[in-house]
Amino acid sequence: MTVHRCFRDVVRIGPVQVATSYDGRGRDKHTAACTAPRCGFSADYDSRAAAELAARTHRCKS
Repeated sequence: MTVHRCFRDVVRIGPVQVATSYDGRGRDKHTAACTAPRCGFSADYDSRAAAELAARTHRCKS
């Protein structure tokens, strides 16, 4: 069963969106996800800086 996450503070860096949400225990989690077709990149981070760095350095697979 998946958890419904309500994202806030969403920014777009190139094709990657970075957003903040709460995990199941009420802690902040930061997610970076690429919106390009057939890319499939997404990852959760504990800090906003790490998520934004991942978004800035992401290169889509061809």
